[in-house]
Amino acid sequence: MSGYTERHAKSGLKIKLPSLDTFPNQFQGYEITISYPEFTSICPKTGLPDFGTIHIKYMPHQQCLELKSLKLYLLSYRNVGIFYENVVNRILQDLVKASKPKWMIVKGIFNARGGMLGVAQTHYGKIPSNVCFNSSDLKQ
Repeated sequence: MSGYTERHAKSGLKIKLPSLDTFPNQFQGYEITISYPEFTSICPKTGLPDFGTIHIKYMPHQQCLELKSLKLYLLSYRNVGIFYENVVNRILQDLVKASKPKWMIVKGIFNARGGMLGVAQTHYGKIPSNVCFNSSDLKQ
């Protein structure tokens, strides 16, 4: 047995985080891509930090995510014990609840630890076939 418990697995999933603000969307049929390269959370078993980049791509419906509140929301994970696989799913749930987009993708690319790089991605809604979420989408 690895010593991982149900408590480890569920850690951080129900913790209260800052609210996410939105504003009324003025246009239709466009995509928004947001990258946050300074993401940090804590491994719930070891207590060591996990560093990564969170990428969000979505098509707004009636509301857009307000970036300052999103930044404060993402910053709040720095002291949360949560597996990075759960991070992307929790973020997706919270962002969808706040903004009710047509569709959304959340991708986390987590820095190598022990020689392994971790990537977790999840989505909401019907993602159009022409939408890709590659690193080339994120170049400045």
